[in-house]
Amino acid sequence: MRVAFAGFLHETNTFAPSPADLEAFRRGGGYVPMVQGADMADAVRGVNLGIAGAFTVAQALGWELVPVLWAGAIPSAPVTREAFEHIAEEIVAGLRLAGPLDGVFLDLHGAMVADHLDDGEGEIARRVREAVGPGVPISAALDLHGNISESFVDVVDALVGFRTYPHVDMAATGAAAARLLDHMMTTGTRPAKAFRRMSYLVPIPFQSTDFSPARELYSGLTAIEGEGEGEGEGEGEGVLSASLFMGFPAADIADCGPTAIALAASQAAADDAARAIAAAYEAAEPGFENVTFTPGEAVAEARRLSGLGGHGPVVIADTQDNPGAGGVSATTGMLRALIEADVDGAAIGLIVDPDAAQMAHRLGQGASAEFRIGGHHGLPDDTPVVVEAVVESVSDGKLHATGPYYGGTRLDLGGSACLRIGGVRVVVTSQIAQMADREMFRFAGVIPEEQAILVVKSSTHFRADFAPIARGIIVACAPGPMPFNPADLPFTRLRPGLRLSPNGPEFATVRADTGRPEPGGKAAALQYHQTENQHGKQIC
Repeated sequence: MRVAFAGFLHETNTFAPSPADLEAFRRGGGYVPMVQGADMADAVRGVNLGIAGAFTVAQALGWELVPVLWAGAIPSAPVTREAFEHIAEEIVAGLRLAGPLDGVFLDLHGAMVADHLDDGEGEIARRVREAVGPGVPISAALDLHGNISESFVDVVDALVGFRTYPHVDMAATGAAAARLLDHMMTTGTRPAKAFRRMSYLVPIPFQSTDFSPARELYSGLTAIEGEGEGEGEGEGEGVLSASLFMGFPAADIADCGPTAIALAASQAAADDAARAIAAAYEAAEPGFENVTFTPGEAVAEARRLSGLGGHGPVVIADTQDNPGAGGVSATTGMLRALIEADVDGAAIGLIVDPDAAQMAHRLGQGASAEFRIGGHHGLPDDTPVVVEAVVESVSDGKLHATGPYYGGTRLDLGGSACLRIGGVRVVVTSQIAQMADREMFRFAGVIPEEQAILVVKSSTHFRADFAPIARGIIVACAPGPMPFNPADLPFTRLRPGLRLSPNGPEFATVRADTGRPEPGGKAAALQYHQTENQHGKQIC
């Protein structure tokens, strides 16, 4: 079989401050930098990416590989028109020049928004279909945070979503999508598809498949796929693939939200499977409520847990400045809380501050000086921390992230340093990447296993590498550009009736006279939070 491979990944936060330009895709920012043609296979080999898993299957099956282009950028505001059109046109041009193809594999995210269009993946798929024609099967691997449109599902022939968050199965998902492509190419058939939307959004930290209820929702997909296999009349009608997309909530588009997708040999089997996925998700709504802490409360709770005995650090997730969801990885709320509490044996990372990193390099290891660290101009109260600090180490920022999430990705964080403020160590870098690998502390001289408290600029992906050493994990809501609760986002374009959080307020249509949504949006969300607080719950 002669198969073309292409990838174009971006998770878009439409409320974030900085867009994804072409340079962001060339850098990668936690992904493999943009690569084209024959270099693709070597660039992604051994890395936890959908394209890597697909290449492994392709080589095992003896396919003739036609690698076109792969590009990914760290989550941010929408992709610029220039970047989208450049990369999409390169993919289409490569497909047109590829000659006869038996299939196409696409490594996509599912939640891409560009300056000039809401449905990035739908547009990519439409252009790919136009380039290869209706007779060539297209299979796609997707992130479980995809905001999937029905038009996208209509264009591709098969699509498979991740089943883990932290995403430790990206390569495995690519392999599953490649095997579906092989099934279509060898049998000459296309599966029936079913698509259903669900009714509520979930805060990102509590979408984790490491605990209930998401753990059971995703493990249940395997059972759904097994239904009907080899059972008399049902033989041949078993479900080929079942996917639950939780959705990426920080996207003010009509397709934002959770979806269920099933592929099967018959339409009836696909419909039944999609209904079962959707029903399980709806029933799980009460289980998604959980506890968060303010910065001061998080530090106090971490100290309490540290005093209970055991080994390893207490890890605090600074979720509202998670660069994996559009944060800037520079806010100072948690750093201030650590300093004010005079914590000993703590470390925080990554704080993206090229000026502080450059100053540390200029002064050299062992020097002491007054530093201005971090701060995000988009938040009124998030000014830099001005403090005397010691330069403990400096680094060029190059490291090999071998934990389960990054899975062997080589990161370049630019000029970096470790600054010590009393008993608090701060890892500052020049380039942004989500703190989801212990090596992202080690490269700066901080041994994560030896700290009492670790603060990570991440919501969930850190769990893959840090949970095995943690004596406890806390989710903190320090001020940041990515609100923990979707109900705090100023939505105006969601589909009416979508609940903005589990058991939370519904979004309604925008009023023509005011241009504001009622009763959804921030005003209703604040009222909802006050009601919850009267019942003693801790709400961000």
